[in-house]
Amino acid sequence: MRFSANLGFLWADLPLPEAIRAAAQAGFDAVECHWPYETPAAQVKAALEETGLRMLGLNTRRGATGENGLAALPGREAEARDAILEALAYAEAIGAGAVHVMAGIASGPEAAAAFRASLAFACAQAGGRTILIEPLNPYDAPGYFLNSAEQAASLIEDLGHPALKLMFDCYHLQICGGDICRRFERLLPLIGHVQIASVPDRGAPDHGELDYSAVLARIGALGWAAPIGAEYRPGRMTAETLDWLPAFREIPVSA
Repeated sequence: MRFSANLGFLWADLPLPEAIRAAAQAGFDAVECHWPYETPAAQVKAALEETGLRMLGLNTRRGATGENGLAALPGREAEARDAILEALAYAEAIGAGAVHVMAGIASGPEAAAAFRASLAFACAQAGGRTILIEPLNPYDAPGYFLNSAEQAASLIEDLGHPALKLMFDCYHLQICGGDICRRFERLLPLIGHVQIASVPDRGAPDHGELDYSAVLARIGALGWAAPIGAEYRPGRMTAETLDWLPAFREIPVSA
């Protein structure tokens, strides 16, 4: 099984190009990030080319302080489109394969309409890239518009665009309903990326209420071969939290 280091949390004390190099040294197969925009794309691209790693994806901007995305905010449609175009341009510059469009804190039918319009715009502009949406749990992201896998699946199916996929974050979805293995199997045709962290503390995936050795074995048995994102808060130096990685890399993936 292959793994991607989420550099929003791992090696977050390093400049992004150095974090990419650290992830390669640690044995990760790919990297992903949150908001890389303060780092010139050319520097990121150079680090990726040097290490041979691919940047899997990045997020659209959150917006102003206290916001958590723009795409579902009524009246902010122009800003949402600008954020989507910015993210897609950065992804193009560094060769990233996906953009996570962040919905924001909103509710109600107007928010739903705004989010659908933003996603339709993102898909139309995707240029071969994947557009991801991610349900977030109400403890980490209170009031976030997208808060269940079923809500996300309904949106993806209704819009019917092949670029639009689900970010299946086991940490968030365990808090929002659990039943991770059955839900993964049921939603597999809609999934574009998988992430892991321990529950409930969002630490390394080697403890907590999810047994990732079993969860990942099931995901591998279902044929998921893409790198799985390690998006956890290390709580100390990242290199001190990677004992899980060699054993999890040995989990087989069915052809």
